[in-house]
Amino acid sequence: MIYLFSAIILLGVLIAIHEYGHFIVGRLCNIHIYRFSIGMGPVIFKTHDRHGAEIALSALPLGGYVAFHTEKSAEEDSEFIQNLTPAQKANTFESKPKWQRACVMLAGPVANFILAIGILAVIFANSVERQFIPEVSEITSSYLLESTLLEPGYILVSINGKEVSNLQQIRLELLSNSGSSSALNLEFLSPDGQRQENINIPLKDFLATAEEQNNPESFLGFGLVMKMQPMVGMIAKDSQARVNGLKVNDLILSANSQTIFSFEDLVLLLQEFQESSIELKVQREGETIFLNIPLGTRINDNGVEEKFIGIQPGMQRSWASALSKGAYETYNLSAKTLTFIGKMVVGDLGTQNLSGPIGIVQMAGDTAKAGFLPFLYLMALLSISLGVMNLLPIPVLDGGQLVMLGVEAVRGSPMPEKMENLFYMSGWVAVGFLMVFAIFNDISKFL
Repeated sequence: MIYLFSAIILLGVLIAIHEYGHFIVGRLCNIHIYRFSIGMGPVIFKTHDRHGAEIALSALPLGGYVAFHTEKSAEEDSEFIQNLTPAQKANTFESKPKWQRACVMLAGPVANFILAIGILAVIFANSVERQFIPEVSEITSSYLLESTLLEPGYILVSINGKEVSNLQQIRLELLSNSGSSSALNLEFLSPDGQRQENINIPLKDFLATAEEQNNPESFLGFGLVMKMQPMVGMIAKDSQARVNGLKVNDLILSANSQTIFSFEDLVLLLQEFQESSIELKVQREGETIFLNIPLGTRINDNGVEEKFIGIQPGMQRSWASALSKGAYETYNLSAKTLTFIGKMVVGDLGTQNLSGPIGIVQMAGDTAKAGFLPFLYLMALLSISLGVMNLLPIPVLDGGQLVMLGVEAVRGSPMPEKMENLFYMSGWVAVGFLMVFAIFNDISKFL
């Protein structure tokens, strides 16, 4: 039941926010609204707002809609029109300026993007965000061994000019180049930060198979290990570190005059440390500070006594920083989603990660079991996907409606009714085919 319940909540929120975007902007543009429905099919509950719009909950939680008063609806339901006031009769969707109608169409996807920004900001502001160092562990390519100065220990900084600092960012940038036969520009930094290496790796049908696309970092010609930056993300309550001056977000530069490149270096140092306190050199807001921190003692998993400071790696963000990060991640993931859709269309990227209703139920249940923040993160990702998908120029989607509005602006009049019906029919066929394919894709994963 947790899978079904989680999926209903997940889809219900995403659909409600999307349709509310259309609803509220339509209301601001003074367009009369018949019905605001969460779900499709038979209405199982309804009420009315003070403007006479029907607020409904429908049986099938796989969509929703806002029924605006249009000239066509006025012709098809003359009995209903008789109950409207003169102002309501006049406020049809078509009676509004084109820029207002465009705003109404854009409002749904924009609402999804705003939701994603808000969710990601909440996550970033209420969690310890691990900061990683993508370190080269081994060189497996003869080309890199013979033609470059790359060595184990170097840090991957950017891919084609885009900074990368964790495995997700690396995979997204690599997948963005799937099918490429040009070159991949990689920037590396030496462990001491003194030397920079820019390497161009020639490509030929890069990441051409599903296996390669599932683990893109494994096909670069070198191995990567994700180490953690030696940044203080959390300080234990019973630790002496806090009262002796250590603060969250301090970056540890050295310990007892030994340079610390990663949090793993600090852990390794403490395993054989015998003194009762440790001298730390930290960087705080651009300033270098020296601290003497008393150490605690504990028995590790191997039954051996070891020293510890009482800290966990990571970074905590302020609300302003979390909001800025949420906005950037929403933009970046939206752009990547659009790129991946294009690559799927031309065949450079496989469709193995395309999920339908069954896959969404599975993901909703799995993340709900993992915790509230993972569930929220999935909601943000799907909200971004919903926003991007609805902006595609497919009839019956918001992007298709914008295309029709553009045609009307060019022609000076709406599209002929027969052509409009054909346009909508092709859209329903395309969406139906995509849904069937996604469901088949879901089922094939369980076979």
